[in-house]
Amino acid sequence: MSDKILIAGGTGLLGSRLSEMLIDSGYEVALLSRTPDKYARYKTFKWDVQKGTIDENAIRYADYIINLAGTSVAGEKWTSQRKKEILNSRIQSTNLLCEYLEKVPHHVKGFIGSSAVGIYGNSGDRLMMEESSYGSDFLAEVCKQWEQASWQIHNLGIRTVIYRIGIVLSNKGGALPQIAKPVKMLAGAPLGSGKQFMSWIHIDDMCRLFIKAIEDRQMQGVYNAVAPNPATNEELTRTLAKVMHKPMVFPNVPAIGLKLVLGELSEVVLGGSRVSATKVLQTGFTFEYNHLQEALESLYDKNS
Repeated sequence: MSDKILIAGGTGLLGSRLSEMLIDSGYEVALLSRTPDKYARYKTFKWDVQKGTIDENAIRYADYIINLAGTSVAGEKWTSQRKKEILNSRIQSTNLLCEYLEKVPHHVKGFIGSSAVGIYGNSGDRLMMEESSYGSDFLAEVCKQWEQASWQIHNLGIRTVIYRIGIVLSNKGGALPQIAKPVKMLAGAPLGSGKQFMSWIHIDDMCRLFIKAIEDRQMQGVYNAVAPNPATNEELTRTLAKVMHKPMVFPNVPAIGLKLVLGELSEVVLGGSRVSATKVLQTGFTFEYNHLQEALESLYDKNS
């Protein structure tokens, strides 16, 4: 009997790849979706975070629950409305899962929640461990509340792992195609000083970490989900240009320009944190992509 994995937020970039990799590893996968019939590829159960409802069969189905639900942080300016959505989409979905796990009879053996390295704020070049101090900006506050919500599930007696996820590298979405676009058009340039650290992880390694959290019963609590070698924004941009065989001709994009275009969202690209992978390495996990260049080469071949 293969374990059944229920994924909340499973239709996004990470959830789509994770579903494939779980199936390849012999698991059964089901998704929670607002519109269950739309994604026929996997079994889907209906939930409605706004209305506070989940099909109880979803909770009864699951051996493990992975929560990836939340409105995208990038992509739009942070209006006060957008910020409310970013926070509420994460807290309400997690609270809802907790509420149903409390009231519906189930056999859930583990819960894997998401958070982000944004919890450390803009920490310069200090190496941030899981027990390091938190930032106080908007994203740090979101992450703190998100983790508190996930930890309630641990209080129900369910083994809980929370990943503080770095910048997920994929050529299908997320931050990387946004950085690659100007590079492709010979207009690639570091952002701001370019010295801010970007703690990254290849999408396949991130998915393998989720599978590790299912299989390794010893894992519990908070782990940084980042590759062992963080890079600066300038290193990332230059390595990407090298992998794509494009020159870097432009000077850095000034911080002031980014603030004008992106508003408060510019904090995400101008701030950074250098995050340690030591704790996850101590579990015996091995990264397929330890270094930035090999990760980028796997995503952008010579003809990109």
